[in-house]
Amino acid sequence: MSDPRDSQLETERTLETANSSAENDLLRPEDFYMEGPYMVFTEAYHLRRGYCCNSSCRHCPYK
Repeated sequence: MSDPRDSQLETERTLETANSSAENDLLRPEDFYMEGPYMVFTEAYHLRRGYCCNSSCRHCPYK
């Protein structure tokens, strides 16, 4: 029979992973700047995102 504490630990690990992922999705000050009404993403943002979206972004490091 499994220990109920194992289930609790697994739940806590899952929540930690979800929270970590959500934190990575948040924009940071170094991720963008405003140019008039437009948000311009920086190279730091693109590198953290990890792929090119093929939208011809100004600071895309993947071109």
